Amino acid sequence: MGEQIPRYPDPAIEIIDPAFARLVLFNAAIERLWTGGRWGEGPVWFGDARVLYWSDIPNDRILRWDEATGAVATFRQGSNNANGNTRDRQGRLVTCEHRTRRVTRTEHDGSITVAMDAWQGKRLNSPNDVVTTSDGAIWFTDPTFGIRGYYEGEKAQQESGANVYRIDATGRASLVADDIDQPNGICFSPDETRCYIVESGTRPRRIRVYDVLDGARLANGRIFFAGAGDQAPDGFRCDVDGNLWCGWGGGEKHDGVTVFAASGDLIGRIHLPERCANLCFGGAHRNRLFMAASRSLYALYLNTQGAPGG
Repeated sequence: MGEQIPRYPDPAIEIIDPAFARLVLFNAAIERLWTGGRWGEGPVWFGDARVLYWSDIPNDRILRWDEATGAVATFRQGSNNANGNTRDRQGRLVTCEHRTRRVTRTEHDGSITVAMDAWQGKRLNSPNDVVTTSDGAIWFTDPTFGIRGYYEGEKAQQESGANVYRIDATGRASLVADDIDQPNGICFSPDETRCYIVESGTRPRRIRVYDVLDGARLANGRIFFAGAGDQAPDGFRCDVDGNLWCGWGGGEKHDGVTVFAASGDLIGRIHLPERCANLCFGGAHRNRLFMAASRSLYALYLNTQGAPGG
């Protein structure tokens, strides 16, 4: 069987609300850029190099996709079962590591600095997802998934609560949320006044939203999405208009990306043949959505742009 030719508009892009129609392009289809992983996570775009990095957690590596050539190579083999990645405002890679139970920063010279590996003298669990804000702070979630077995880390005893932390530009850490059952994906609204966090310990899973006070504290936690059946939100990012693009799992007709308006209304879906764990915006104008979906990497050009910090 030859290469399948995409149909325009792509039938895998589902418009639920007219608000979603203006965000998608009628002549842009979902592209599978690569396949061959075990569990892809944490994509992050480096525009100056025109490359995307993402984690393949069970294979203990960070992969690198080159936009100019389409080639995929291993950036770091022996990644300590890296999960979430982001880029700080100085252009450095920030990574959540399951096996070493820490958050690290890859400096411009390639050396690795530990940003945080403990809270009040106790080891972290398995940092999961991470974002940065305009003040230079790093925010990350720390559930226990990576210490539950040997597939995505090392089985170990939990020492700290499953919390959310902030590391300011000076390196000082603070606990910003301890009321979430297994915090997972995290992202901010474009103006950084709202913080969204996936709660993965509940059934069904939920998305929570908090007000951000003084750029450093979370308050007024509430439910943004209450979940539906076995569907599972995971990693996500906001576009410049505040729409929330969520990696999603839930079986046929639900795997892929689910998109919400800032109001909480469901407006659209991008259907993939695999569950999507996380995503980011990239490309020259941050108008290309990259999706780390189980074994593969997908992309889709959009008529919107990603908010900074993802």
